[in-house]
Amino acid sequence: MTEPLIERDIQKRFEPFMEEISSHAGDNLHSVLITGSALTQDYDPKHSDINSLLVLLQMDLHLLEWLAPLGKKYGKKGIAAPLIMTPEFVKKSLDVFPLEFLNIKLLHHCVKGEDIFNDIVIQIPDLRRHCERELKTRLIGLRQHFLKAAGDAGILTEEFITSFSGYMPLFRGIIFLKGGEPPVLYHDVLGALEKATGVNVDVFSRVLKQKKERGRLSISQLTDIFEGYYAAIRKLGDIVDDL
Repeated sequence: MTEPLIERDIQKRFEPFMEEISSHAGDNLHSVLITGSALTQDYDPKHSDINSLLVLLQMDLHLLEWLAPLGKKYGKKGIAAPLIMTPEFVKKSLDVFPLEFLNIKLLHHCVKGEDIFNDIVIQIPDLRRHCERELKTRLIGLRQHFLKAAGDAGILTEEFITSFSGYMPLFRGIIFLKGGEPPVLYHDVLGALEKATGVNVDVFSRVLKQKKERGRLSISQLTDIFEGYYAAIRKLGDIVDDL
């Protein structure tokens, strides 16, 4: 698997954060990785964060206490709070978080230390159960958010836009379950999902366009999106259930 390339601007913004972490963690720091959309053309500096993962040889709560106040400083620079774990945690958690680890494996760049994620193995039964649970959770969430919005177009629009990126790891997992090679770019993921499952992804493409253009949608348009989302997720759930 070819490691995603990191843009010079992303690297330059992230380096001060990494250096502070490295100097404080010392020999306990195993590796530092950048993950997610910051490694792709889907990254939007105005709305996207740089996500990262710190691997420590041993978990150090004092390091977390030291790191916490940095959130405000680096949050203003678009750097999100990092995930923190140990190699032992990764090894023992592949069956619990197969979807998350699959997506880290697919989309990461190791900027310091040893990369342990290229060689992790995701077990299909674990991934299938995780995708099934996630799809059912998404259906519940769609119903709840639609009711809580109480017909407010602004709230519904923001909900669809902000939640959209969260569907990508799930869709990649489903593509992997169906024997495909999950892409990294959102548009390519949707195309591969439709090819792998036969489910129409027009509604997701519509939200992706809205995410990029940030235009206004009427409550009627948003209701159509809700119905399309719900139908597509339910169909995907049926497909995963039958695997």
